[in-house]
Amino acid sequence: MELFLACSEINDLIESGNDLAARNLLIKLLGALNRDKLPYPQVLNQLVRVTGLFPYLQPENASWDQKFVYQAFAVDVGNRTATLHREQATVLSKLLGGNSIAVSAPTSFGKSFIIDAFIAAKRPETVVIIVPTIALMDETRRRLYKKFSREYGIVTAPDAPLEARNILIFPQERAFGYVKRLKTIDLLVIDEFYKASVVHDKERAPSLIRAIMQLSRKSKQRYYLAPNIKKLSENVFTRDMEFLELLDFNTVFLEKHDLYKYIGQDSEKKSGALMSIISPRAEKSLIYAGTYTEIKKISALVTSRMDKVDRPHTNHFARWLRTNYQQDWSMADLAERGVGVHNGRMHRCLSQLQVRLFEHEKGFDSIVSTSSIIEGVNTSAQNVVIWKSKLGQNNLKDFTYKNIIGRGGRMFKHFVGHIYLLDAPPLEEDTQLKIEFPDNVLGGLDETQDRESLTERQIERVLEYKRQMSDIVGVDNFARLKRDNLLQDSDADFLLKLATDMQSNPEEWRGFGYLNSNKPDDWDRMLYRVISLKPAGWDTQHSKIVAVTKVLAANWSTEIPLILRQLSGYGIDIEDFFQLERTITFKLSALLSDTNELHKIIVNSSVDIGGFIGKVSHAFLPPAVYHLEEYGLPRMISRKLHRARFIDFLRSDLDLRDALNEMRRRGLDAALKVESLSAFDRYILKVFFDGITPEDAASSAA
Repeated sequence: MELFLACSEINDLIESGNDLAARNLLIKLLGALNRDKLPYPQVLNQLVRVTGLFPYLQPENASWDQKFVYQAFAVDVGNRTATLHREQATVLSKLLGGNSIAVSAPTSFGKSFIIDAFIAAKRPETVVIIVPTIALMDETRRRLYKKFSREYGIVTAPDAPLEARNILIFPQERAFGYVKRLKTIDLLVIDEFYKASVVHDKERAPSLIRAIMQLSRKSKQRYYLAPNIKKLSENVFTRDMEFLELLDFNTVFLEKHDLYKYIGQDSEKKSGALMSIISPRAEKSLIYAGTYTEIKKISALVTSRMDKVDRPHTNHFARWLRTNYQQDWSMADLAERGVGVHNGRMHRCLSQLQVRLFEHEKGFDSIVSTSSIIEGVNTSAQNVVIWKSKLGQNNLKDFTYKNIIGRGGRMFKHFVGHIYLLDAPPLEEDTQLKIEFPDNVLGGLDETQDRESLTERQIERVLEYKRQMSDIVGVDNFARLKRDNLLQDSDADFLLKLATDMQSNPEEWRGFGYLNSNKPDDWDRMLYRVISLKPAGWDTQHSKIVAVTKVLAANWSTEIPLILRQLSGYGIDIEDFFQLERTITFKLSALLSDTNELHKIIVNSSVDIGGFIGKVSHAFLPPAVYHLEEYGLPRMISRKLHRARFIDFLRSDLDLRDALNEMRRRGLDAALKVESLSAFDRYILKVFFDGITPEDAASSAA
């Protein structure tokens, strides 16, 4: 009787036009039936149909017309057939019709799922997918590799060879190396396209804007994805695209618990509330900490108040961390208690492993995170805990808050996601996305090709930058630098400053070639010289960047615990090391590359430090080892495989594709026989091989 009363209430809401309330009540009802493993009566199937939640239909209890709907909305998604919900089908239909669309929808909507269905249906020759982080790149690669690797080259590494048909997946910084090599792009996908706005990502917006401009010129069709955007203001980047705002179409229900009203400013109450949520270990909980300092507070709280758990995966992981990184590391203490940590600083393989353990039934119960969890992976949890309404030093905005709590719930698994607010949420607002050209990116544009996208004032800025740079490097050299995308920095003002310094102070640049020396002590003066020109955006002191760069010179032959002991003398701990290594491989290598190109033109054409730049960009590891770490294979395991002669990573011609092919040829079973591997090394290898094996040949990881 209660079931039919609930169905009646849902039907009344539908009849009154309140679809959102009807869908929320329906999802809660479906969750209760699923929990008790009860079948749906036909009337409930009919309500599922009317609200558009077609994947939730139970065909075995459906009428013929309900079964027809279930089948009618089923599509090939690469490796299986899946039923789309109503709004997914709308988006896919528009894409298959050749339209370019920008979609704003909830986190649980399944926007990426549509990409798979489009590729399976259309079989396009070239798809380019721009993602915000390396972690999301790997997650997307794993998904698409299993489905499409037999027909497509799945490209993620810079300058990897292309095949007849390709799906390219990478952050925007890697796109520039492919712009000239791609004649046409059948579908350009920009995931999290809101990051093109400096309001949402001041640091990365310029390079994303530049990538969108260059890739769009070659794209037949575009598909831009974002969460929580209510309105899209007129802008050149989404011109001629249809904007679909689908924020009201949810597939899970979020139930909020305003615990902050009871907690107030009482830190003990707050600690107690967190422990009451995560200590029972009965549900998966994602804890948003807000800042690195708050992660440390939560870590200390968990370590002092929660007992260790006896689980094979977490025990082995904790021992592995102590052996391969640091004996007294707090991350190992947390792992022993069934709690993981996710942030944007640590080695990517560590983030990937911890998300894997969080999703494992007998792995982590909880994971503590900064905003990296919403940018880096598509994971979700039954509980989301907002510990601190901060994003670094700033207060959390409603846009990001909604993105975080959107991680609560998952279709068919957690129909209801519980949101525990231990700190007051931000004020609700309708986010209007406004994307404009930052002035410092204008120099990277073309006054002819981009004329329709620019104002007269902006065209004047482009021409002025062209004139100033051409006066320094010459007209032909400037044209070549732009045509071949040889300058990586999107800040034209900085590049002009760098070129002007070389022209005005050539004597200060003598000795630039010392960076090619095999003696790290020879690098000091020039590293300091280059770094000092670009202080903005560097997250730490110049002396620490130089110190870590020199210590990393022995990275391949030196175990990380020894590297950390060496760096401790400079006041650098393990968290600093992670951050500095990322700064060096990404920011410093890009800065050195731009400096090298300009130095060859302005100061001395016979000096080229390209070899040194390559080493810096790979953290002085063999290139294949560095890129395999993005695929989830840590450097210490690659080192063991190399020493066992399983694969020679020091081969000068070994690139990522060759390394992957060699891995597949030798096979998982052969790799597992390497005697020096620990139990957790073997688990990691199984996960790694699962991610480089097509679906029909994959064996599930332990």
